[in-house]
Amino acid sequence: MLKKELQIEVEKGIMLPLMEEFYTIQGEGFHTGTAAYFIRVGGCDVGCHWCDVKESWNADLHPPTSIDTIVNNAKQYGKTIVITGGEPLMWNMSPLTQKLKDEGLRVHIETSGAYPLSGTWDWICLSPKKTKLPTPDVYLFAQELKVIIHNKHDFIFAEEQAAKTNSDAILFLQPEWSKRDEVTPLIVDYVMNNPKWRVSLQTHKYLNIP
Repeated sequence: MLKKELQIEVEKGIMLPLMEEFYTIQGEGFHTGTAAYFIRVGGCDVGCHWCDVKESWNADLHPPTSIDTIVNNAKQYGKTIVITGGEPLMWNMSPLTQKLKDEGLRVHIETSGAYPLSGTWDWICLSPKKTKLPTPDVYLFAQELKVIIHNKHDFIFAEEQAAKTNSDAILFLQPEWSKRDEVTPLIVDYVMNNPKWRVSLQTHKYLNIP
């Protein structure tokens, strides 16, 4: 396929820059401990300095892959598919999610919400970042709000984000991994004093799995 044709296919969402795909145990948030097939899409310009998958940022490093191939791989593993990144909403998610839904799969997304919402989702985990705030529509439809706590000032940001999110969203505070020993006790105290929040941990890192 010629480069220009390939670019058009990517822009349409017929092909996506696939970084990796794997079957594992969900490590964070509401679905912690459940099996899921992860599809990690390359490309992100949100620029979190503590990001643990910086290799996902440059979409050009990850080969454009047909969504038919992605779906055929995904449907071999369970019923829950998680689209993550990078920032998957940089791309048109509608073609991929429709094909996954056609296979009877539940489709989740983990997103910063920095780009307009596309796709059909059973579960939206919104994890907003200060560097590029979510678009208004993502706040309306998120089932889960997960705010990363790097320092004590992030609690203020978390409350600001919760105020924008729909009232049905489940609220999580998660320690940034490199600061976990420092901020986890702060999160525990905060949740005990503000019980609308829950604690999320990166349990997959404790379990030493992807």
